Amino acid sequence: MPVVTVEMWQGRNDEQKEKLIKEITKAFEAIGVKKESLTIILHETPKSNWGTHGEQASKTNP
Repeated sequence: MPVVTVEMWQGRNDEQKEKLIKEITKAFEAIGVKKESLTIILHETPKSNWGTHGEQASKTNP
């Protein structure tokens, strides 16, 4: 049973997340994985809790 974990910044609406889940599912179905055996987990992190290039992402990627 494949598990896909997506780490991303907060800020996407439910429609965008639904589309992402559907597209990931399509990609796995294309390689023979049945959607019934696929789990997708979206982890959303505030930009202030994410560091990139030695800075908070909230300061470098507004």
